[in-house]
Formats: sequence, C-alpha cells, structure tokens
Amino acid sequence: MQVSKKIVVLGHFGVGKTSLIRRFVEDSFSDNYKVSIGVHITKKVVEIAVNDEISLILWDLEGTDDLKTIRDAYLLGTHGVVFVFDVTRPSTFQSLHADLEIVKSKMPSLPLMVVGNKADLVVKSELEILLKNNNLTTSFLTSAKTGDAVNDMFLELAKLIK
Repeated sequence: MQVSKKIVVLGHFGVGKTSLIRRFVEDSFSDNYKVSIGVHITKKVVEIAVNDEISLILWDLEGTDDLKTIRDAYLLGTHGVVFVFDVTRPSTFQSLHADLEIVKSKMPSLPLMVVGNKADLVVKSELEILLKNNNLTTSFLTSAKTGDAVNDMFLELAKLIK
C-alpha cells in the first residue's frame, strides 16, 4: 500500500519554491517568474527503497515576508516542511533564525529542510563565506535551474517522514 505524506514548501517571495517543485516533479525549469497566490498543490511518487514508495503531496504556499500570516488551515496535516531562502538575496535569509522559530512553533517536531536555493548564481567559496558570516546552517544548497541537489533534498525528506 502506498502512503501519502503532505509536504509544505515555505519561504519569502521569489526564492524559488515553485521552481524547486517544478524541477522535482516535472524535471523542468522556466525563467518566467509567476507569483504563487494562495496554494498550489502537486504530487509525485518517489521510491525510497526497493518496493517502498511514498506519494509526496507538495503544497507550494505563496511567499510571504511575515510567516505569522500563513493560514493555519494550510498547515493542517503536514508531515514535513521545506523552508527555502535565496542565497543571492540577503532579505530572504537575514531573519532566517526568527522565521524558523515561527515555523517550528506552528509545526513542532516535524522534519524540516532548510534550503538555500539559487546556489548556481554564487561562486562556491563565496557561498561558504556568506553562510559562515550570517551564521546560516542549511540542509541543502540547491539550484532549481540546474537541478543540483533538488531530488536529493526531497528524497531525504521523504525518508525522514516515512
């Protein structure tokens, strides 16, 4: 029997939440930026072990600079969380620690992936300095454009919630 698990993808406006989901589900990328309004739900079945599949129901929530405004109804029944920030835009990670505290207060004890997206736009050595200088710890550094670490991140989360 295949089990379904709800994953909520959160973060500020324009960090690449929709692009990460599109890369994972469709293996595609578009430079055309479209703002998500409300929530967009997609699904992908992944194999986490031989003969062991899980259906990930991905909730792409609209970006917000104030996580306190997220509708609690969107969070009901959540099994895992992906919090995305843009490594090229300090405004999306300067309040990361406070944002994560809000996420943890709304959804305590759930598996949480902290994802720095758009890593392809920063030289690796500069990215390491940026993370260190801002005291940022990430689960994964991804690129929705190139696909780097996207599948690995979702697969790791699927294994954690299974």
